[in-house]
Amino acid sequence: MKTILMTGAAGGIGTHLRHALAGKYHLRLSDIRPIKPLADGESFVRADITQLGELLRATKGVDAVIHLGGHSVEGAWEDILPANIVGCYNAFEAARRNGVKRFLFATSNHAVGFYPRDEVIDHRAVVKPDSRYGVAKAFGEALGSLYADKYGMEVFCMRIGNVNPTPLDKRRLSIWISPRDMAQLVEIGIEHPAIQFEIVYGVSGNARSWYDNENAFRLGYLPQDDSEVFAQALLAREQPGDPRAEIYQGGVFVHAEMIENPAPLPTARRRSAKKRRTVGTAKKATAVSKAKKK
Repeated sequence: MKTILMTGAAGGIGTHLRHALAGKYHLRLSDIRPIKPLADGESFVRADITQLGELLRATKGVDAVIHLGGHSVEGAWEDILPANIVGCYNAFEAARRNGVKRFLFATSNHAVGFYPRDEVIDHRAVVKPDSRYGVAKAFGEALGSLYADKYGMEVFCMRIGNVNPTPLDKRRLSIWISPRDMAQLVEIGIEHPAIQFEIVYGVSGNARSWYDNENAFRLGYLPQDDSEVFAQALLAREQPGDPRAEIYQGGVFVHAEMIENPAPLPTARRRSAKKRRTVGTAKKATAVSKAKKK
């Protein structure tokens, strides 16, 4: 049975995948937060992805890496840079140094979020990130291409929409992926023998999809779910959205500077983020005061 390292395993996608992949693989779960309780076939190794040495330890002896770790929404560059740029590099580099060939990268729809909603795009679409977060995901895709071509790694990039038992709003009717479809896509990424460098969309078979996911279908992906079964009830309670967000596939990411992270940060990082916001606010207030004096 293969041993699979899953970074960011304490998050929402990791939690869904743990249940779906149970019994199929030995799951080595990694995060900066402890994960308890562990199920049969699971082990835990704490690793801060901003520290290469910790990922070198975590990736040793595994057959594949599912890299979910990082800052999961739009945020300050001071948060995105270490977690999603440095952390992504560290994950690829640690896998390379330890001879791990297969690497599954959780990229995002936000790498292409500035495409209009009336345009259908496929895996060959030029990246059009809608945020600093989206830029980081585009970076990860480019890094994956480098590691595939230069080092012979087998890289499977999944532009994930939104993983949930049901879609949460109108926008997510187009980008939703059910947990079981997400698990199927991950299994393809782990098991398909012909992966070199691939980009696929992590979406279910949604009638409203903005994506031509033929590249995933070519590899054997057969989604079982379609968000349309939830559409009528969801749209009946939908409130009008921000008109700027309604134009683009990325939604509010196209104009929001910060989005609240649903995953609680460890205490030290919460304090650090709060300190940055406080300092930034103080500097802004000082600048305004000086401007008024002028």
